[in-house]
Amino acid sequence: MSVVELGRFMDDLADASGKAILPFFRAQFSLDDKARGGAPFDPVTEADRAAEVVLRAMIGQTFPGHGILGEEFGSERTDAECVWVLDPIDGTRAFIGGLPTWGTLIGLSRNGVPVRGMMHQPYLAERFTGDGRSARLRAPSGERTLRTRRCADLAQAILATTDPRLFAAGAEAERFRSLEGQVRMSRYGADCYAYCMLAAGQIDLVVEAGLKPYDIVALIPIVEGAGGRVTAWDGGPAAGGGRVIAAGDPRLHEAALKVLNP
Repeated sequence: MSVVELGRFMDDLADASGKAILPFFRAQFSLDDKARGGAPFDPVTEADRAAEVVLRAMIGQTFPGHGILGEEFGSERTDAECVWVLDPIDGTRAFIGGLPTWGTLIGLSRNGVPVRGMMHQPYLAERFTGDGRSARLRAPSGERTLRTRRCADLAQAILATTDPRLFAAGAEAERFRSLEGQVRMSRYGADCYAYCMLAAGQIDLVVEAGLKPYDIVALIPIVEGAGGRVTAWDGGPAAGGGRVIAAGDPRLHEAALKVLNP
């Protein structure tokens, strides 16, 4: 399949998953808690499951030899050369609250390296795409190339994280608070949307912990395609999840890593 055909297929995936999700948004739906043993609330909705079923069926029909890793229905053939990494609704808490800062993450890895990604926000009709070399936004207002903004100084940076409670008590939380204390301002609660706003040049840093591969794989080609950097806190690959930092400017990335790894 050519690059153009692959792009069309990802658009088809976005179309189909969006149709499965939107009837539930700002409507009544059933809600389950995946947490066990007193763990923090981990919601999943009918919309999450309906969208992933559609995505898996389409991928299985078109690429029967590819692997799939999804949030709701686990993994299959993850030893394949090409693996699709799916989060049908990244930002389920925002979805439950009727806030449009959620999105469907569709990522493709080859030999463990993220090579293409899309964040689709069907309610806003926005599609952020990237291949690690370039990134674009398609929206009702038009289509444009995404570029991160230059910001080398922590004191001038805007930082985002989904929730400061993501960071484990002790050194992890202290390092995040130290970084947060050095930036111009911080914002909470944007989930995948924060990474896309970083790619669009609106914010400068995203710092998180406790991520799974399906939370980040699709976003890496978008951020890096726009000129940013995404790594683990130790500077290594971020595709496995865990502690992740994304920066629009490589100089800012280096400065933030020094705070996170004193």
